[in-house]
Amino acid sequence: MKLLHFADAHIDMANYGRHDPETGLPLRVLDFLKSLDVIIEAAIHEKVDLVIFAGDAYRDRSPAPTFQREWGKRIIRLSKAGIRTLLLVGNHDLSPAQGRATSIQEFETLDIPCVTVLDKPQFLSAKDLGLPAQVIAIPWVARSGLTAATDSTSNEVSQNIEERLTTLVDRWLEQADPALPVILTAHASVQGAKLGSERTIMLGSDMFLPGSLVRDSRLDYVALGHIHKPQDLNENAHPPIIYPGSIERVDFGEVGDDKFFVIAEVSRGKTQVNWHRLEHIRPFFDRHLTLESPENVTETLKSALPPVEELEGAIIRLTVDYIREWDTLIDESALRRHAESAFEFHLVKHPHIETRIRLPANQAVNSLGPLELLDQYWLAGHAEEDEADTLRKMAKEIIEEE
Repeated sequence: MKLLHFADAHIDMANYGRHDPETGLPLRVLDFLKSLDVIIEAAIHEKVDLVIFAGDAYRDRSPAPTFQREWGKRIIRLSKAGIRTLLLVGNHDLSPAQGRATSIQEFETLDIPCVTVLDKPQFLSAKDLGLPAQVIAIPWVARSGLTAATDSTSNEVSQNIEERLTTLVDRWLEQADPALPVILTAHASVQGAKLGSERTIMLGSDMFLPGSLVRDSRLDYVALGHIHKPQDLNENAHPPIIYPGSIERVDFGEVGDDKFFVIAEVSRGKTQVNWHRLEHIRPFFDRHLTLESPENVTETLKSALPPVEELEGAIIRLTVDYIREWDTLIDESALRRHAESAFEFHLVKHPHIETRIRLPANQAVNSLGPLELLDQYWLAGHAEEDEADTLRKMAKEIIEEE
């Protein structure tokens, strides 16, 4: 069977840029929707049997109705095409309060054909799916509620969750039809995975799955979400353990990451994975410079930026370390004119004070004892007399002990 797997859409991640005058949507949201359109189109064009979205449709648990509308438009296309679609609940989709709906709950409430919301650990048989395959689903498990309900520590709850999930998965694998492929999908961190920038937008503590659970040879494909860095944790081995990554760059933590979705040919004991790179992802550039001289400062800063032809449509951050006295030498207006074709330009200035300790002309460093040198240091740092006196007494005790 043919499977399309993607994750971490975060379609309302509008943390840069302006709004589109035609649609009223943030331009960055349109970037995410463009990638989502490519994925939906590929699923329909490739006539895949199953689409698995491995969690995190939005940035947070309470998306605006406009963003829900845009997400719904795309998922309905899969439904109308008759493609079986599984929507796994991620940490950004789940409310920590008991009984509250998830951000993707409406697909279950409205009983949308071919679309299933996976909001609890479960096993879907071939009969449930209507396909020659079986799926084990592990959505994000909110440990905060479990901690409060069981009066346990977070570590105890974490260990308990992992043990229970391992037991559940083993039981489901035992009851699975050995003639049909088994797919595990989870929204969690797996031990050994390389982290991306999702740390900057993560809600709550991480949920870890042991590597042994996902490397079980009875599995034929592991469809993961939550970590934004694309990777196969079991490369050149079976089963493939895939994080496709986020569908657009979320922030500067993903500046060097390409973006993908995966189409896999899954059969019992053998799976062929095809990575599909998402083109036209908005470029990010993150540059850092330490000014060494007050000469030609603006030109030096310009040279630290990408070539002019690469600036167009990009999101750029230039961080500058410099001596505070050189602040007036930085022509921010000229830099912004130089980068005017960029989608957004951030200049981050880190001025610092150059402090020099000057000794009287008749004194040399080697003529002073440790306490006298410390006195000079505190004087240069403008320490209060009471503070310097306390530090002097502490230093004297330490030196005498030595």
